[in-house]
Amino acid sequence: MKRQTIPPTKLVYAVVKSTDLPEDLPDNVSVIDSNPGLPIQRNAALEAVMEACDIIAYFDDDFVPSSFCIEGIDAFFRLYPDVVAANGTLLADGINSAGISYEAAIELVARHDSLPRAHPVVLHELGGLYGCNMVYRINAIGQERFDEELPLYAWQEDIDFAARVGRRGRVVKTNAFHGVHQGVKGARLPGVRLGYSQVVNPIYLMRKGTLPARDAAKLILKNILMNHAKSLFPEKWIDRLGRCKGNWLAIVDVLLGRDHPKNILGLPR
Repeated sequence: MKRQTIPPTKLVYAVVKSTDLPEDLPDNVSVIDSNPGLPIQRNAALEAVMEACDIIAYFDDDFVPSSFCIEGIDAFFRLYPDVVAANGTLLADGINSAGISYEAAIELVARHDSLPRAHPVVLHELGGLYGCNMVYRINAIGQERFDEELPLYAWQEDIDFAARVGRRGRVVKTNAFHGVHQGVKGARLPGVRLGYSQVVNPIYLMRKGTLPARDAAKLILKNILMNHAKSLFPEKWIDRLGRCKGNWLAIVDVLLGRDHPKNILGLPR
């Protein structure tokens, strides 16, 4: 954030332990001690800025923003008052690979920032947001909060929250702000837990009404098929066999009517 052309009004880190903080902590930062769980931490940060800001931007700790990111967010939400939530444009995303190093991410961002800047526009409408870089208009959030029934990494919590806030306005993708998502693997769910969430969480959101049944079915089938197809020759950074096991544990729980996102807390770490 030290490289931003416009500094944020307030910068909040919601962390479980002090070692989660960066070594070169920026000035004027609020550090919140939080219980573990992405929705819990996101809610803690939200409560800390509700009265101080009009816009809240959530950046994952492995998201490297453009130097013009805050400036672009500010300009975009002034230009489009009917937009209540937005994703920026990723210059690169390491989520489906071994990941992108911080040095490589900084280089990509610097190269982008040296180019002429385009006029901020809406690229297209979205049904939900990608959690690594999502921005909300606070008055559209109201009493909505991230669902703490989705524990730990809380797969699909971003889609759920955006769908609820999106009932009050447009949810979009824009070219107004950019960054690189490194896709660091260390903090993500072990294979069995993620495999379970890949089946149960979409069903949970479908029952809530924040994920259409067709989309939930596609999401579940896509992940089950991919896990099983790649289990013989898995990527080094993905526990495909663990995900397959989690998929089947979830299927059994769904058939027995005992499925719930929090069941992953009782599965192997």
